[in-house]
Amino acid sequence: MVEIINPNEETRVSEGSKVDLHFSVAIENGVEIDNTRNREEPVSLVIGDGNLLPGFEKALFGLRAGDRRTVHLPPEDAFGPWNPENIQRFDTVKFEQRPVVGHMIEFEDKAKSSLFGVVKSVNEDITEIDFNHPLAGKNITFEVEIFKVTPAGQQGIKIM
Repeated sequence: MVEIINPNEETRVSEGSKVDLHFSVAIENGVEIDNTRNREEPVSLVIGDGNLLPGFEKALFGLRAGDRRTVHLPPEDAFGPWNPENIQRFDTVKFEQRPVVGHMIEFEDKAKSSLFGVVKSVNEDITEIDFNHPLAGKNITFEVEIFKVTPAGQQGIKIM
């Protein structure tokens, strides 16, 4: 087995650091929506590479191996505020099958990228689709445990 260790246990998370961590994300009523602790190994990511939302990354800055932190993030620092302009209206007859309230539908934007929306209401004439992130407008609790921090541009030491 190859083990990678950080030669400086005092290294703190900063822009470009490679971080090995476990985390969980819950909405304010305590319902957990993501958790990496059930994985055998911690997840690895590079701060600033776009894999974590900026508000989540900000919560990691300054932490080091062994640290734990729980932060409560307002919508602006998590999945964004709920935006009423993200509700779109479509002619119901244009759907191949009658939409069902609560179902998620995949659309294609002008750049041919996938865009998902949730059916909010359906009547004979109009179907309303909500293109907000499902967690938009929600306060989020982010819990993290740091296992290893490797400074930007370094790979650590391999021990065989």
